[in-house]
Amino acid sequence: MEESPLHQFELHHWIPLSIGGVDISINKAVIFMWIVIAVAAVLMIMAGSSRKLVPGKLQSLAEMMVEFIRNMILDTMGKDGMRFFPFVATLFLFILFSNYIGLIPGTYTVTSQIVVTSVFSCIVYGLSLVLGFWLHGAKFLGILIPPGTPGWLVPLMIPIEIISQLARPVSLAVRLFANMTAGHVMLAVLFSLTISGGLLIGWLPLAISLLVYGLEFVLIAGIQAYIFTILTCVYLGDAFHLHGHDEHAH
Repeated sequence: MEESPLHQFELHHWIPLSIGGVDISINKAVIFMWIVIAVAAVLMIMAGSSRKLVPGKLQSLAEMMVEFIRNMILDTMGKDGMRFFPFVATLFLFILFSNYIGLIPGTYTVTSQIVVTSVFSCIVYGLSLVLGFWLHGAKFLGILIPPGTPGWLVPLMIPIEIISQLARPVSLAVRLFANMTAGHVMLAVLFSLTISGGLLIGWLPLAISLLVYGLEFVLIAGIQAYIFTILTCVYLGDAFHLHGHDEHAH
């Protein structure tokens, strides 16, 4: 019997643990989450520990990442947004390293778990709401009425904007989860076709799987980390600059 392409996403308890009836068992996803954090932390610490006037490859790569994240924040939130640099940088690096480490055969993609991406998206959207109400007070509810909306359209626009706002964390979580899961399922299917096809026709799915793997490595893994992070900056930027205007209450 051929193995299901979804088998790679199954999680089994490696170390069963429970506190107060809450299951906190250690499984493959937890282990790879720790690995992602460790790899990202070690590389960034190594890059920053030996800063030189003429940077080496690792320092150059780290500086490019820092500049990339800094530009994302400045373009969407302005200078005020730099106070969220540690949060945005941590989010971007975690997703980026999760996506790339998950492409190594035999590993696990942490971001293929909907619970992981949902927690991240809820934190991002919740933070944008807290920031918006903290800066603007009740005026932040004005985000439900786009500028220039005629008075007679306001009763119609408010429920539409509420649905649009509620869709933000859902789309943010599902987009990352679906892209990473779909790519790995496709690779698993193509690889199984390569084996079952034998030497005669197995070369075709093998060639396609190599192409898909290359696209995932070069484009999808990095782009999905970028999309999640830039949308995070946009949502926080909306909280900073209500309707594009500085109306800070504090």
